[in-house]
Amino acid sequence: MPNIFPFTAIVGQERMKRALILNAIYSQIGGVLIRGERGTAKSTAARALAALLPDIEVVQDCRFGCDPDMPATWCTECRERAAGNGTTLPRTKHQTRFVDLPVSATEDRVVGTLDIEQAIQKGVRRFEPGVLASANRGLLYVDEVNLLDDHVVDLLLDSAAMGINVVEREGISFSHPARFILVGTMNPEEGDLRPQLLDRFAFAVDIQGIRDQMARMQILERNLQFESDPEGFRAEWEPHEQQLSREIDRARHMLPEVKYRQSDLASIAGMVGGLGIDGHRADIVILKGARAHAALNSREYITKEDILLAAELALPHRLKRQPFQEDGSISSQDLSERLDRAESEFPGGDDAEFDEEGEPSGAKKKR
Repeated sequence: MPNIFPFTAIVGQERMKRALILNAIYSQIGGVLIRGERGTAKSTAARALAALLPDIEVVQDCRFGCDPDMPATWCTECRERAAGNGTTLPRTKHQTRFVDLPVSATEDRVVGTLDIEQAIQKGVRRFEPGVLASANRGLLYVDEVNLLDDHVVDLLLDSAAMGINVVEREGISFSHPARFILVGTMNPEEGDLRPQLLDRFAFAVDIQGIRDQMARMQILERNLQFESDPEGFRAEWEPHEQQLSREIDRARHMLPEVKYRQSDLASIAGMVGGLGIDGHRADIVILKGARAHAALNSREYITKEDILLAAELALPHRLKRQPFQEDGSISSQDLSERLDRAESEFPGGDDAEFDEEGEPSGAKKKR
């Protein structure tokens, strides 16, 4: 195990850690953007999360780490191998990867390249994998994401949302899965992301240095212990790391069983719509985050608490700024009241079903 500071030893910053853990449970949430001043453990948390994630099963000898239990998502090479021998592909396990994307990365470096010369001269399709291939089913970390070329950021966010990378050149096509936990960090003092890109990040967390004296003393003490004896410090925190790793693994397996009621959808839709947020991405992200949080807490149904915690991560960076306001903000109390109001106005009740026109059954009768 490399000398990486343990995730569970990070002092404070609970909202940041929650956002990272929920994405680790449900990678399709869509990533997290961490904004904060220098020295607030942004990159430390991202690296530490990857180090504690459970090992994953992959197709043996696959360059892209395809999931053997999901053949529909296999890369072109795995599909051809399976079609050629007509048998189940062998599987193995490997550690969850941590991939660091440099700010200078180009499009070809990110998506990979097809060798057109080989294809034309020899009829051989040769694909050189890029960063998205390495990051599949792992964690892709982008430091100073606000300094990355906008087009490259678009590529990353598209792949994170679609879960697949398709490269086409001169009539030749190659595809591979690209499901990863996207973590971007930035210092707002160095510039911000365009609103269109900011909205594409599922969660956003603004963090600051901790002011509490005792907490700062803990930070000092733990950092000195880690620097003087990294292996001993990791060994001390290993039980906590293993416990969290098991909880994430259990939540991943439980996630498909987590259900929601129609009243939950009404609460989310009413709350987000009432805030005047553009589009529907926020609604979807909150529902996904709530399901992941419910799975983490071994609940089969999402609760108001799950929705609120997910909303606190999904909404602030999407709220429209008021004049002289640096960023959108909303209190937990306000969110809770809006949830209650939205649920009370829902005409169908908890077990309502939708009719063919998309309205709750009985809604027209109650008008």
